[in-house]
Amino acid sequence: MSTVLLLLITGIGLGALYFLVASGLSLIYGLMGVLNFAHGSFLTLAGFLGWEVGRRIGDGTWAGLLTGMLVGLVVGAVVAALTELIFIRPLYNRHIEQVLVTVGLGLASVALFEGIWGTDPIQIRLPEWLGGTTDVLGANIPNDRWLLIATAVVVLVLIVLFLQRTSYGLVIRAGVENRTMVTALGIDVRRAFTIVFAIGGAAAGLGGVLASVYYGQVGAHQGTSLLIYAFIVTVIGGLGSLTGAAIASVLVAVIQQFANFYLGGTGDLAIVLALAAVLLVRPTGLMGKVKH
Repeated sequence: MSTVLLLLITGIGLGALYFLVASGLSLIYGLMGVLNFAHGSFLTLAGFLGWEVGRRIGDGTWAGLLTGMLVGLVVGAVVAALTELIFIRPLYNRHIEQVLVTVGLGLASVALFEGIWGTDPIQIRLPEWLGGTTDVLGANIPNDRWLLIATAVVVLVLIVLFLQRTSYGLVIRAGVENRTMVTALGIDVRRAFTIVFAIGGAAAGLGGVLASVYYGQVGAHQGTSLLIYAFIVTVIGGLGSLTGAAIASVLVAVIQQFANFYLGGTGDLAIVLALAAVLLVRPTGLMGKVKH
């Protein structure tokens, strides 16, 4: 029983990390139809800069970590907004060019990060509490999972409040449902596009710092590897559905954890099979809708 509980809670913690990356992807595609393959670069850059600033504030302290998280959030938002303004905006409705540009940015950024910080992952120091465990019904849960879960819940609540309670949120939700109709009503959705990119980048940037907490290191390829899982989560949850992304993040991570433990490390195969099953049964994903 304790093993099952350990796998379940650690899976939810990993799912929280997937959600931070996938939420932005889902919103960006839902409103703009843009598959942003440079999304992992926002995560990696934020992770590196968050670590650089955090260790100067206080290496291995809460002050350093929280400062790093704030830096990651800001860096992710700014870089994502600039990417939309400079590279994506001139290419709306040109999907092939969008894919080529974002893939190129992703590849070039990895080479840039390797040139600056090296090819080997950098081990990081964390506050002492995060390196410990908490006993839950006999299961020793790593404390860093609680930080991941709490942060993802806060981000989910803030994004939902933004979408439900603000005028830009209304435009974004309407654009996800029917972008053509919103444009026909004379509403300029371009500023909403930039805001969505910034929100997605901020969540990914925060995820970049927390990924270094989860893995205990930060490296040039961290964002690329997490981006693969984020795309799987986004497709399973339903493109454009924030709720779907949240549910799919937990499902994917929990399946991955159980398969790795009970089925000889086949977690990645299990989630690919889950992706295939969902697409066969429900091509739009768990919470996705057919776009008009």
